[in-house]
Amino acid sequence: MHQRIKQVRSRMHQAARRCARDPETIRLVAVSKKVPADRVRQAVAEGIHIFGENYVQEARRKIERLSGSGVSWHFIGHLQSNKARQAVALFDLIHSVDSIKLARALDREAAKINKVQPVLIQVNIGQEATKSGVSVAEADRLAGEIGSLKNLVLQGLMTMPPFFDNPEKARPYFTALRDLRDRLQGELDSGLHKQIHLHDLSMGMTADFEVAIECGATLIRVGTAIFGARD
Repeated sequence: MHQRIKQVRSRMHQAARRCARDPETIRLVAVSKKVPADRVRQAVAEGIHIFGENYVQEARRKIERLSGSGVSWHFIGHLQSNKARQAVALFDLIHSVDSIKLARALDREAAKINKVQPVLIQVNIGQEATKSGVSVAEADRLAGEIGSLKNLVLQGLMTMPPFFDNPEKARPYFTALRDLRDRLQGELDSGLHKQIHLHDLSMGMTADFEVAIECGATLIRVGTAIFGARD
């Protein structure tokens, strides 16, 4: 695992240098779904401090086992409204808010524990029927709704482009998310939500994270390159 993580960090730094970005502005989220807690602990020992989980129940068990390790847990999978209470209790950042219903449920549960929950809006840039996320057209309304909720803070956008053998083919999708972020920020700045700063773009995985970094990613979600192939 040491060598895998070293290689991922080297790829991150090289991609950042190519586009004149500070590598420190890019955070590595190790996707730990289906990875046993002991292997997650190994990654912590190697300096990984953010982990992304797709399933609330699986994550809860790991978070309990790694209590006190000082890591940050992000939820990156599809989240149902009936899991809002657990998600708010467990996760530092939720990447996948994709409906007003879910946003309101998270807001209610966060209020109950006096928490302001950071979230990202998941955008289905590729308009794929098999993937979650709002359309580009719906993102404006959802951003405005979240901006009006007291116990949520919108920090940016997330996407999963279609899979391509050639990562360069994902570039237009990453660019489209960045452009959408910039447009939404301008609209929020000129409206009633000046306190919102959409500084995060969660995009890029093992196969294409270098291209995502070149397009402005601040959070890359990498699993296979760190933990290897999973069942």
